[in-house]
Amino acid sequence: MRALAVSIWIFVNLVFFGMCGYMYLLWSQYWMFMDRQTGTSTSTYDQQIYFYNRGYLPNSSICYSVNVPEVKSRKKHSAVIIKENATFTVVKNSKPRFPNLQPKDFELDSERFSCLKNDSYRECDKKTSEFKENILKELRKVFTDESNILRTGKENPYNVNYRGSRGNFMEKSPKELLCLLKETSLKTLRRSDVGNHPLRDFIPKRALFENKRFNSCAIIASAGSLKNSNLGSFIDSHDLVMRFNNAPTKGFEVDVGRKTTIRLLNSQVVTKPQFNFLTSTMYKNVTLVMWDPSNYTSFISDWLDHPEFNLFMNYMAFRKNDQKSRAFLMNPQTIWNVWDFLQDNSPSRLRRNPPSSGFLGLKLLLPFCNFVDVVEYVPSVRVTRRCHYYDPEDNPSCTFGVWHPLAAEKLLTFFINYASDNEVFQKGYVRIAGFKNMDCS
Repeated sequence: MRALAVSIWIFVNLVFFGMCGYMYLLWSQYWMFMDRQTGTSTSTYDQQIYFYNRGYLPNSSICYSVNVPEVKSRKKHSAVIIKENATFTVVKNSKPRFPNLQPKDFELDSERFSCLKNDSYRECDKKTSEFKENILKELRKVFTDESNILRTGKENPYNVNYRGSRGNFMEKSPKELLCLLKETSLKTLRRSDVGNHPLRDFIPKRALFENKRFNSCAIIASAGSLKNSNLGSFIDSHDLVMRFNNAPTKGFEVDVGRKTTIRLLNSQVVTKPQFNFLTSTMYKNVTLVMWDPSNYTSFISDWLDHPEFNLFMNYMAFRKNDQKSRAFLMNPQTIWNVWDFLQDNSPSRLRRNPPSSGFLGLKLLLPFCNFVDVVEYVPSVRVTRRCHYYDPEDNPSCTFGVWHPLAAEKLLTFFINYASDNEVFQKGYVRIAGFKNMDCS
């Protein structure tokens, strides 16, 4: 009887201390995550495109005050509205006392992986292989962190209700993935899609790049690693060049080139006055495709009544001022088809936010190009804390992503590319085969 009582006492104590240890582990992991999620941000662009490029706020040691940009609230999805220039203070006074045993962050702003003129082929190959291993490891780490519900919570602002079965892109061939992507629908709006909405008369009658095909296309990320890249001539050598939002070329021609064929704009750039959408020459004489995310399961009519950012008035004014302009709106329902493709081929749960403009741009161009070079999307050895090549802001989340499922996008994009490791990681571009000559039968 005495032995039984002692055994029960030992068992109860083991359960108690085990639960305490588990709770402390969760607590420690939470603060490790919070440490990684803080960073420095000084750019006005960072404030203007808060949701689309960023996921965390500026940092200081123990407490910090933040001027929060205006954040557009989705009426269906959020009960909290953060007002422009609101200031609040976060006090962190309950961190675990044990040291952070997590491995150090990926090394940024380092030149040690860049191949030098006097490096031998073997030395250059060694640097490239080491960088490749490190950057893919970091992207996988970010991807895994994003799939952890303890870290990301239950955020679902677009009511994503995914019913497919997750797969693993690594278990398929690049050709199989490209054929699946080819079958994925991403379209611009047609007049028949909007019924009798006033928008109808302003949508172009002809489809995007109707009856046009291009041999070489380039998608230019706005990454800070483009600064001092000297890729301008390479970029301009392509038949078509896609850029994003308000990324400039003037003053940066040596690094990013002069040519712009098409710009992909998110709805904040179209609506917010600081971007001068209706007056800036940046948006003239080029093809424009604008996008605004809808709810995952909503109809176009719902989106027309409740867009996330109401871009319709500026879109119609733009088309009225220049009726020959090539300005299109992306069908918001088809944006989620691309998200489904990513989730179908990702072994872990994706962040339930729309794909990035970069991946949407890739899908948009592949039907029209023999091949697409995506420049500084998968990070090269020039990877830096700098967010954009035209902006001094430091923010690693622009590279690794914390709002779009960016890490998953980049891992899959690298997998389907057929450029060499030297071209990807030293020169700075991945090359994806277009759909035109692809036999998917």
